[in-house]
Amino acid sequence: MRAQYYAADSESGDHIDDPSEDALFMMISNLNDSDNTFVVVQSDENDPGWFASAAVLDEGGYEIVRRDASRNEHEVTTAASINDIARDLTIWMAARDFPGRSARQRRESEDSV
Repeated sequence: MRAQYYAADSESGDHIDDPSEDALFMMISNLNDSDNTFVVVQSDENDPGWFASAAVLDEGGYEIVRRDASRNEHEVTTAASINDIARDLTIWMAARDFPGRSARQRRESEDSV
């Protein structure tokens, strides 16, 4: 069964359909600097128009990338708090466009986060 909206994948092969903020927190918490260095979240489509990622930095902390081609958005930031990263990514993803989801549903999703 495919994800309804998006899926998260880690370098080590972990996969979660429609991850919650808590699931993202756990996936990011499991990152390390040897064999599980990043998590990517993207729309569960054949040609995803957006993605977000969190990757371990050599000097500590994480690099966060948010890219949405349909909105001409590309942001790269760094952060240290896994809690903040998971929350911010969840809020950002709630504002993305998904096939079959109306603007009203998107606004309701954004308001509930």
